[in-house]
Amino acid sequence: MADSCEHLPTTDDAAPRTPDGCEECLQSGDSWVHLRRCLRCGHVGCCDSSKNKHATKHYHRSKHPVIQSFQPGEAWKWCYVDEIGIE
Repeated sequence: MADSCEHLPTTDDAAPRTPDGCEECLQSGDSWVHLRRCLRCGHVGCCDSSKNKHATKHYHRSKHPVIQSFQPGEAWKWCYVDEIGIE
């Protein structure tokens, strides 16, 4: 994992918009595997191992570049633009 990327300073470390699951899956009654939080706006979406891939869909809609794992005990970040992990 890289130490940084040029997109990390564009994030706001936004608070999660929901504390307990993927926003879209909660609305539709669907399930997810892991959760990811957008650091720009706080959107919480499901990972690419989940069938709906809402975190990636959020990136494609919003162009918010950096997410962070929203799993207990995990703090890694991912930049969609640079396709790198950030510690």
